[in-house]
Amino acid sequence: MLKFLNHRETGIDDPLLLRRAAATQRVQNLELSRFRGVENLHECSINSMDLDLVDHRYLLAGGSRGTVTIHDMFNNSGDFQHICKIETKIDRFNEYRHRYSIETVLWYPVDTGMFLTSGTDRLVKVWDTNTLKTAGEYEFTGIVYSHHMSPVATTHCLVAVACQSSTIRLIDLKSGSDSHALQGHTGPVVCVKWSTQKEFCLASGSADSKIFFWDIRRAKGPLLAFDQHNGENVGDPGKTSHLGLINGMKFTSDGLHLLSTGTDDRIRLWNTTTGKNTLINYRKTKNDWKRAIELGITVNCSPDLIFIPNVCSIEVYNLFSGEHVQTLRGHYAQVNCCIFHPHYQELYSAGTDRNIVVWIPRGDSWAYDDYLKSQYVEKDGDKKLGYKRVGATADAWSDDES
Repeated sequence: MLKFLNHRETGIDDPLLLRRAAATQRVQNLELSRFRGVENLHECSINSMDLDLVDHRYLLAGGSRGTVTIHDMFNNSGDFQHICKIETKIDRFNEYRHRYSIETVLWYPVDTGMFLTSGTDRLVKVWDTNTLKTAGEYEFTGIVYSHHMSPVATTHCLVAVACQSSTIRLIDLKSGSDSHALQGHTGPVVCVKWSTQKEFCLASGSADSKIFFWDIRRAKGPLLAFDQHNGENVGDPGKTSHLGLINGMKFTSDGLHLLSTGTDDRIRLWNTTTGKNTLINYRKTKNDWKRAIELGITVNCSPDLIFIPNVCSIEVYNLFSGEHVQTLRGHYAQVNCCIFHPHYQELYSAGTDRNIVVWIPRGDSWAYDDYLKSQYVEKDGDKKLGYKRVGATADAWSDDES
């Protein structure tokens, strides 16, 4: 790290290299936070979370009883010990709430004034954050497993919806109606993700064990079909991507790779340009859920890491080598979702134990230990807990005599 600081000071290296080195060092040493927590309202499983893309400050969480909470993850109290309070909530007394389990929550990409939820009551709801009332509601013929909006779109406002049907529906928020449908799967579509690079492209994973890559401007069928064996006919819709239901997908920040998980307990990384399996060997992770789960991927690290729920723990792997980095243990039941904070290098996770857990770099814990030691001041010859604050410009070198 001293080398990076010296090269940054002399102008030899780009400032981005120092930032990337610091971020990588922090994220490789995550541990359960002892001084930060999240206020809890949910009385049962938390199925989905999302961090806003505007300020990376507000965490949206949806539960299996139709409840939604919005947490402020920014600590402006000035103290190490901090509980992230609930800013606003949709509880079971809200007349507009989902009647059954919420499967996916999502912030509107360019504004925290609106968010979307979907669930087993077959509805996708568009919410006004200020009034906590629905601004739009769309009903489907089966359970809605997930929905997603493009984080890079500038010319459209489409929501891709995966439900019990084998058809992917696209909702246009501008017109308030269905835009068109994408047909090609032979089983229920469980998860959909828009590309982080191309605004007209998205990926879908289904119970038919296939992952398709779509260009919505092309109506004939999928642009690519990912084949786990990298056969001769790359893109053949008859090829399978996993040996079971596909319930998790996540694009890398540059959009060049897609991470997927399935009920065959396998993790695969795909090249979105060629449609080929990169054949990276990750460890098997227990995965038998018939619903969508949310994965985490770091941003601006070298190398990037991935966070995969594995029953009551979270497995951390090197994205491009498959090396197992560490196992994060702190939940008491199944982990359903992981969210990585790109600025703080923190991880947020939640599951069926009803808790939202904060994972922080180990260096932050050391700073907390030093803070606690600074609170013990000498009084009457004994060290007791006090409140000793030292100003930034205080003279800590001179004694009283000098």
